[in-house]
Order: sequence, then structure tokens, then C-alpha cells
Amino acid sequence: MTAAPQAVTIVMIEDDEGHARLIEKNLQRAGVYNEVQHFGDGTSALDYLLGPGRPAQRPLLVLLDLNLPDMSGFDILAKIKDDPVLRPAPVIILTTTDDEREIRRGYELGCNVYITKPVNYENFALAVRQLGLFLAVIQVPPPP
Repeated sequence: MTAAPQAVTIVMIEDDEGHARLIEKNLQRAGVYNEVQHFGDGTSALDYLLGPGRPAQRPLLVLLDLNLPDMSGFDILAKIKDDPVLRPAPVIILTTTDDEREIRRGYELGCNVYITKPVNYENFALAVRQLGLFLAVIQVPPPP
């Protein structure tokens, strides 16, 4: 008999408080009520993900902005994918950057999905609701 799957914790690394609230609200509108751990900078997010009290026993999914006040989201992505425990965790880049080279770099570093945030509020809210529908059906691997 297999154990019941654990609920996936969403780790949101987003420095814009307005975007963070919009993301959480529209994920809930799409029926996603998972725990969301929000971090406004890369340093605190990496402390949570890689520090001594890290959530090694919980399945994680990371929503990652690239433009953070203290470091590049690419640096965070590289650290996540370099860690054997975190490597299987899906990373979804959710950012305003739509440059083709940045998109390519995100996938080369191991992101699973790259989404450009629409500038218009309503379109952004709709994109997040659609992301929520996607998150409601994907499977996330448990930690090793």
C-alpha cells in the first residue's frame, strides 16, 4: 500500500507585493488552495529552500520571478537545480522579461515552464488563473 501524496507547497519568489497578492488570489480563484510560502527576495528564499530548516520532506513547486532586488532569478534557479533534493521540484518562471535569450537561458538552467507576465492587469489575472488550472492537474514528485 502506498502512502497518500503530500500536499505540494508553492514557494513564490516575487518582490512585487501587488503581483504576489494577485498571483495568490487568482490561484485560489482557479481552485488552488495549496500552502504558499512567499519571499520578496532571493536571499530569504534560498535560506528557506537550502538552509538548516529546509522543507526537505515536502514536495515543492517554485514560482520564480527573475527580477529580484538582491540577485537574479537565474542564480536561484541554478542553485535549486544543483541541489539533489530540490532538483526534481518543478520551477515555473513568472516574469515580465520576454527576451528570447532570457527564455532560452531559463530552460537551459532547468526551468519547467517560462511564463511572461502580461502588462495589463486583467490579462495578468487571467494568465494566473490559467496557471492555477495547470497547477491543479500536474504531478509533483515527492522528495527523494
